Amino acid sequence: MANVGLPRAERPEQVGLSSERLGRITALIDKEIETGIIPGAVLAIARGGRVGYAEARGYRDKEAGAAMGVDAIFRIASMTKPIVSVAAMALAEEGRLDIGAPVADYIPAFNELTVGVERRAAARTMTVQDLLRHTSGLTYAAFGDSPVQMVWRDANLMDENQTNEELVGKLARLPLMFEPGTTWEYSMSTDVLGRVVEIASGQSLAGFIADRVTGPLGMVDTGFAATGDKAARIAEPLVDRATGKKPPMRNPAREPRWHSGGGGLCGTAADYLRFCQMLLNGGELDGVRILAPKTVRLMASQHLPPDVGYGETARSRFGQLAPVPEMGYGFGLGFAVRLAQGMSPAPGSVGEFFWGGVTGTYFWIDPREQMVVVLMLQAPDQRLRYRYLTRRLVYGAVTEPLHWRRR
Repeated sequence: MANVGLPRAERPEQVGLSSERLGRITALIDKEIETGIIPGAVLAIARGGRVGYAEARGYRDKEAGAAMGVDAIFRIASMTKPIVSVAAMALAEEGRLDIGAPVADYIPAFNELTVGVERRAAARTMTVQDLLRHTSGLTYAAFGDSPVQMVWRDANLMDENQTNEELVGKLARLPLMFEPGTTWEYSMSTDVLGRVVEIASGQSLAGFIADRVTGPLGMVDTGFAATGDKAARIAEPLVDRATGKKPPMRNPAREPRWHSGGGGLCGTAADYLRFCQMLLNGGELDGVRILAPKTVRLMASQHLPPDVGYGETARSRFGQLAPVPEMGYGFGLGFAVRLAQGMSPAPGSVGEFFWGGVTGTYFWIDPREQMVVVLMLQAPDQRLRYRYLTRRLVYGAVTEPLHWRRR
């Protein structure tokens, strides 16, 4: 049987899932593949530590006629951020990183940051916590047309030939979009956090993640590249019918110089399922402890101040799952968290935490249902639609509570 990351239940009903209703998910994905909406996908659902559904459908590479497999390797994009956040919290547990400390304690060039194109001095220091919760004042140049973002676009911030040290050197010379601590703005915060991890650990980001997160968890296919034999398992997006080109994505088959903490990892659904189960278990999986339970609870709590503002693209970019009050969501240390039921039209549970990637990848962890869900596809334009669809279909298949407790 193909590796699906966790032990597999003999039948979905053993973990409270309906086989009939899970069939709706398979049928929908197959229809969307047939009509050319997506190339293919891998979806895995586990409850109580056992997999009740794991399907690979469609094409790993449609142009090559290669079928999708559960071992396909995807560019997970911003699903890198929770992994880097866990790495940072592992250092915090050891006393090597203080998340309440100024970023300038680790990166001295951040000691004299300015705000806005008028370059006024920042009124408050940027902290490591700001990086973890995206209240740093940083931004993404590609996600808007503000005066600051226009300045950022000339700085070549996505250069795959840069190092994290070189990246933060560029960022230190650029104006912030907002005063630190005042505004939730999805940003390059986790890229800066990746550099903080390097400084605090004395290792490269790739090396520390391998030593402390992916290696101990047995995430054998997760890394900043998929070279050698792994390159033959890389999933590819569809060619755009209008342009005749594929959407721009980095090439994981080439080892990058830049280990982007914000979006550089690639990996399989099985690997990410193990990562999620570790968090659901309170920081431990298969006898290996990555974090303490209290640390995981801290990460999955609301960290946004009550008077926080939101950047212009927060609501439009994330829609029903935006970490804004009217949707009942907030943001913790590395991922969004659900604070209230019945506000967002997307189903879920209070206490769940989640995030996704621009390439189409998505996960969520629902402690109340003892459930983790990982969706992998490479279809940027369909990412929000599939996050909503997957939630509705998966919760529609949860028909029974778990009748046993995980030991």
